[in-house]
Amino acid sequence: MTVGFVLSTKKLFLLSMHKILIANRGEIALRIMRSAREMGIKTVAVYSEADRNALHVRYADEAVFIGEAASSKSYLVADKIIDACRQTGAEGIHPGYGFLSENAAFATQVREAGLILIGPSPEAMEIMGNKLSAKAAALKYNIPMVPGTEEAITDIDEAKRRAVEVGFPILIKAAAGGGGKGMRIVDAVEDFEEQMQLAVSEAVSAFGDGSVFIERYVSSPRHIEIQVLGDSHGNIVHLFERDCSVQRRHQKVVEEAPSSVLTPEIRRAMGKCAVDVARSVNYTSAGTVEFIMDEQLNFYFLEMNTRLQVEHPVSELITGIDLVKEQIRIAMGEAISFKQEDLEIKGHAIELRVYAEDPANNFLPDIGTLQTYVTPKGPGVRVDDGFEQGMEIPIYYDPMIAKLITYGKDRKEAIERMIRAIDEYQITGITTTLAFGKFVMQHEAFSSGNFDTHFVQKYFTPEVLQNDNDDEALIAALVMNKLLSVKKTVVADIPLNEGSNWTKNRKDY
Repeated sequence: MTVGFVLSTKKLFLLSMHKILIANRGEIALRIMRSAREMGIKTVAVYSEADRNALHVRYADEAVFIGEAASSKSYLVADKIIDACRQTGAEGIHPGYGFLSENAAFATQVREAGLILIGPSPEAMEIMGNKLSAKAAALKYNIPMVPGTEEAITDIDEAKRRAVEVGFPILIKAAAGGGGKGMRIVDAVEDFEEQMQLAVSEAVSAFGDGSVFIERYVSSPRHIEIQVLGDSHGNIVHLFERDCSVQRRHQKVVEEAPSSVLTPEIRRAMGKCAVDVARSVNYTSAGTVEFIMDEQLNFYFLEMNTRLQVEHPVSELITGIDLVKEQIRIAMGEAISFKQEDLEIKGHAIELRVYAEDPANNFLPDIGTLQTYVTPKGPGVRVDDGFEQGMEIPIYYDPMIAKLITYGKDRKEAIERMIRAIDEYQITGITTTLAFGKFVMQHEAFSSGNFDTHFVQKYFTPEVLQNDNDDEALIAALVMNKLLSVKKTVVADIPLNEGSNWTKNRKDY
């Protein structure tokens, strides 16, 4: 049992959590359960029809079936999640990332049900869930912003006038957006009207909200984010930065900590800004403040993600902090267990998202059975996954199979270990992004640190992977030919005992 205290205006309340429910699946569910188990807290898994035999279901102390395979009928149904808590006696819910993790309405339901959400308040989620209200909150602390509009624009003529003021190229962005949806780059004024209509239409389709705003387009940006933690005692700290600039379709593929381009002065400035953004909404739990950085290393506030990020392991490795344990303690009213001055960057960590996707076919998702699945091991290698050999990759959810994370004393060693780990990772039956990850690690732009969010567009083509495969096949053929030649020589030189079983049954190679 783990206990904590929380202060109210009148008295001191004791909160305890003997059991928590993880409202998620796959690798993140397992990752949360492992930290909870170390804390002596029992765990409850929820699962859909597609996940009956999933590893997180087997690992948990209890498991509750919540519906059909489609997430809209299982993992996204708040009432089923809360009912599962009532059935099992779970006092808290950890939403992981994705699904209901940034849903303010769900957070409110959890609160009203008398349960503890291991995450921020619904009020913070609501403000930071909309890019315009997030910008308004950040402006209270004079956080640097990309030049553009600070409010939603629906009138096309007015929007065009403002775009001319900002200067082309500009970026039209959905206020409620994410993942590149409702986003359009406009290079010239004559293209503005068409692109504006497309952005609004896509925003309505994806988010049910057609609000868009305009920003100057930063042509060669780095995507830098700062990990923050806040508690109910007013303490907010940052755990340094992550560089998430290697992306496909505006979604991250490779992340690392720390960034290879930040100076100590810029790191301190960005850290302070991130803490101030969190303070603007009295933030509690783990969150991430995202910035865009131009070629002159000027940084601008982008958005805040009010949840645990996919890439949180790299921050854990360079700081030695278990973010999930901190989230659980904070949810029970405890203060953060360390202070800002206690933290320092130790070593370097890199994460590769291993997707069931075909990089040679525009990263199209793949499905199938993991005929071979052997994870890499050894010094500085961490694999967060939710699969094993023989399991199927379902079509209903995100195609990420695992997160491959390496750690080294410096960036060079972390890259070397990542290349070694990719070579050791054996997956057959589906196509994955492992070969693409190796291409990134070995590319001069990445190894030198001289890259931006356009890395894939600038350097990657399907032919690159084909060339690598051809080279590997040629090397394998040459090695095999050499081995066969050696074996023939050895066999020919051995004096044979004609009466032996080996001689009678041997075959010339």
